[in-house]
Amino acid sequence: MTPTKQTAGAGARTTAAPDAVLAAAVEQARTAALDVGGASVGEHLAAVAGGERLVTHAFSASLPGYAGWYWAVTLARAPRSKAATVDEVVLLPGAEALLAPAWVPWHERLRPGDLSPGDLLPSVADDPRLVPAYVASDDPAVEAVAFELGLGRVRVMSRDGRLDTAERWYAGDGGPDASMAKQAPAPCGTCGFLLPLAGSLQAGFGVCGNEISATDGRVVSVEYGCGAHSEAAVVVPSLAELTGDVYDDGDSFS
Repeated sequence: MTPTKQTAGAGARTTAAPDAVLAAAVEQARTAALDVGGASVGEHLAAVAGGERLVTHAFSASLPGYAGWYWAVTLARAPRSKAATVDEVVLLPGAEALLAPAWVPWHERLRPGDLSPGDLLPSVADDPRLVPAYVASDDPAVEAVAFELGLGRVRVMSRDGRLDTAERWYAGDGGPDASMAKQAPAPCGTCGFLLPLAGSLQAGFGVCGNEISATDGRVVSVEYGCGAHSEAAVVVPSLAELTGDVYDDGDSFS
């Protein structure tokens, strides 16, 4: 393992030769590392200059779960002084260290279905999908309701929020590309069980009101469809159209 050239304290990179007094103070650096890391402090790896009269000593670390990490002890001394002072002792990742994945904020990690009964999803103050209710929402239905009642919600969906929602619904299980929709006799837009949404999404989406359908109570695109369409009809051929012998299996024989 090779420690990086960046020191723990100075944050600077350098290729200059380390201060001779500080570079020689290996045992002083080891003692400081042992005070923090105990038995996990291993062999001395390197002494790296971090600036004028500033050197970081690196010692291998044998901590479980920290493969490739090392103990870094930064030493410094005053001008014309021969005494080294310990600045800090830290555990740092080496070039081949195992690191945790980059942090992802909770609101970016959540996926549909993650919310369980009793869970509380905190709101995001700067959510681009929402705008303050007093801002023109450019949704005539929202503005009409707010005007009629004289009150409103704290925030309403922005245009970007509605477009994002429409794209997600259209591409989902209630959209025209679903396998059920591709075999439907007609689209939901012509079905009597479709309850259109209000507002700007009215022309594109509605809620299914047919208890027989798998999408009952769910938002579907007007281009979606299923076999429970209100105008679906099954054509049954008459007996006159049948060819061959016809038998009445209701007759009893003795």
